[in-house]
Amino acid sequence: MCRSIVVCNLKQHRISHVSGLSGSTETAQSQVSVGMGLLAGSTVLILTLIWGSCVAVGKCDIQNSVAIDNKDTKGFSLTGSGVSTDIWTSYAARIMVISVIPFIIVQLPQLLNSNLGKDIAVLVSLIVSVALFLSYCLYQVFQPWIQRRRIAYAKHKHVISGILQHLKTRALGSLLKGDGEPNEEIIKNLFHAMDHDGDGSISYSELRAMIVGIRFDEIQLDRDDAVDKVMKEFDTSCDSRIDLQEFLTGISKWIHEAKRSGDDSSNDDPHTMKFLFDFHSRTKQEHDLLGAGGQSDEIIEGVESPKWTTFKAVLMLLVGTLIAAAFADPLIDVVDNFSSATSIPTFFISFVALPLATSCEAVSAIMFASRKKIRTASLTFSQLYGSATMNNVLCLSVFLALVYFRGLEWDFSAEVLVILIVCIVMGVFSSFRTVFPLWTSSIAFLLYPFSVALIYVLDYVYGWS
Repeated sequence: MCRSIVVCNLKQHRISHVSGLSGSTETAQSQVSVGMGLLAGSTVLILTLIWGSCVAVGKCDIQNSVAIDNKDTKGFSLTGSGVSTDIWTSYAARIMVISVIPFIIVQLPQLLNSNLGKDIAVLVSLIVSVALFLSYCLYQVFQPWIQRRRIAYAKHKHVISGILQHLKTRALGSLLKGDGEPNEEIIKNLFHAMDHDGDGSISYSELRAMIVGIRFDEIQLDRDDAVDKVMKEFDTSCDSRIDLQEFLTGISKWIHEAKRSGDDSSNDDPHTMKFLFDFHSRTKQEHDLLGAGGQSDEIIEGVESPKWTTFKAVLMLLVGTLIAAAFADPLIDVVDNFSSATSIPTFFISFVALPLATSCEAVSAIMFASRKKIRTASLTFSQLYGSATMNNVLCLSVFLALVYFRGLEWDFSAEVLVILIVCIVMGVFSSFRTVFPLWTSSIAFLLYPFSVALIYVLDYVYGWS
């Protein structure tokens, strides 16, 4: 899905980019105007109609602030049904918000009501947009590694939580003393209970026996890897065994970490050990937010070799460029002729009709969202935010280059304002939540006619463009 959306997005906008390279300055200006309409229309379409449709199609029952996979019994309940995403989707929304910075820079002369510095503003915006594009590419390269590291850390914290909960149930007394410090006598008794052969240390097999017997809330856990990490953390002497002092130090460290992570109100009475329950709940929630659950075969990508995948991606981009080069000017002519025949401004054809006709994000995103799983919903919305981000950095970079190097006028204040409003509203809205009840789709749906009306008022009533 990721490759199809990105390639479709690039093909769609490359049509306008290629067309702007040829012809006179007046022709190029007209063609870039159509291209900016397509850019603005595509971004608005992605974040409004497509975004809202994905919520409506992918909705599941919401229980305990989480959408339950493949459970849709509440119909069109505005608050009881919706979709959930992982925390990485929120990060993608925040990146999308950051990507609008070049739009703000290029509009500074208009905001200051000054004709001076327009060329400098275009150049600076071009440099910033290219830098953001390269940074976004690097993020996409390293993001899987970052994600794996964070998921591994979240799973290790969940192992810590599970072991502490297990020790709490087996301890003949509280793990904490009256002053809130670890109860070393109780911890010593637990150590001797785990030391089955009585040799004064816990071996790898004895540690594994304990971890295998713990139920870790149905998370997918490599128990051998968990044993290795616990042994590495406790075994400071590196003799592949955990002695009594190492066990005391390690468990005490975990208890202090759990207390710091829990609610302060739960630490008033150490004998209740409520902080362990809070710590366990928080680690489970963090694990779920990171999308560390099971990944089904249907959504696993990248099974091919990286070199072959890269080759195919480059080949598809080259083919898309050739297609765009062949059909760019005829498409622009069709838009102009249709506009003349119907008396509809070319901008509205490019802003409304072309994005609807050429958007392949709609079909692929809605079909993916219809699988009604947190994992697929996260991927769907991440790709929508990613597509908007690519519009804001890559596609804008090409337009800015055309404007700067061909000496064209940057006169797209209405389009920029609409892009800023939609990207910031939807980006901020999605940055700080991972659950989207069905009522949130109405916000997205309403933004589309609002955007069209705003463009009309600004361009044809106030004469912005």
